[in-house]
Amino acid sequence: MRIFVTGATGFIGSTLVPELIKAGHQVVGMTRSDAGAQALVEAGAEVHRGSLEDPDSLRRGAEKADGVIHTAFDHDFSRFVENCEKDQRAIAALGSALVGSERPLIITSGTGMGSGEHGEPAKEDVFNTEHPNPRIASELAGNALLDAGVNVSVVRLPQVHNPFKQGLITPLVAIAREKGVSAYVGDGRNRWPAGHVSDVALLYRLAVEKAERGARYHAVGEEGISSREIAEVLGRGLKLPAVSVAPEQAMAHFGWMGMFMGLDMPASSAQTQAKLGWRPVGPTLIADLEEARY
Repeated sequence: MRIFVTGATGFIGSTLVPELIKAGHQVVGMTRSDAGAQALVEAGAEVHRGSLEDPDSLRRGAEKADGVIHTAFDHDFSRFVENCEKDQRAIAALGSALVGSERPLIITSGTGMGSGEHGEPAKEDVFNTEHPNPRIASELAGNALLDAGVNVSVVRLPQVHNPFKQGLITPLVAIAREKGVSAYVGDGRNRWPAGHVSDVALLYRLAVEKAERGARYHAVGEEGISSREIAEVLGRGLKLPAVSVAPEQAMAHFGWMGMFMGLDMPASSAQTQAKLGWRPVGPTLIADLEEARY
């Protein structure tokens, strides 16, 4: 397949591109920079100049592709709501080039969109349309395209990690350095799911090859690691004490991260593994945090 990849030089994209090429696909990667273009050429991909802020560039990239994988996202979480709305527009633009065809579009969301009740792990066959996370805009955009006849499926992400980057956990290192403590909220029993970046890249490939309309997949290798365990391993790496912060003090201590810190977000990938034969084998989150250079 000729696959158009947004976010091709990003954290996930830079692992996904070689995964696709190794499997025999032709990759066209989107980038806005000369450095990104050089990295794509060196990886064996074609270069497409574009950005999330330029819907026409997204549409042009999708028009000539047999399939599209959308991993790009603006990770300035201080403008999270605005960036989720931008992602919604980007998904609409990509889908507009695929209407009336069976060419697959794989979009990205978060595992929280599949959260149920009573602390049970999020599941793929659940879509919580009332979820307060602004990232719901991405899946709502996908649903609108499904209604318009586009072959859309969703990869929902947990905390994606390697020893150098770990999703929302990466900003916690800077916060811990600033505050002089590695903190968690309350008793720290709330859980975050995780997936190693190599496993996540493989899942995107399997999803685009499967091309199942309306499918939802969870890129989850571990259903839930407690926030206290995460804070403790960060504390050891930074040589800082791990301490509890009262829930009412979370926003004051963590800033914009406070909206996430106390959430219990376990997630399952049982349905994904059964459907695609995907088996996560990468290192655990704690293993990568122990290997990180602080």
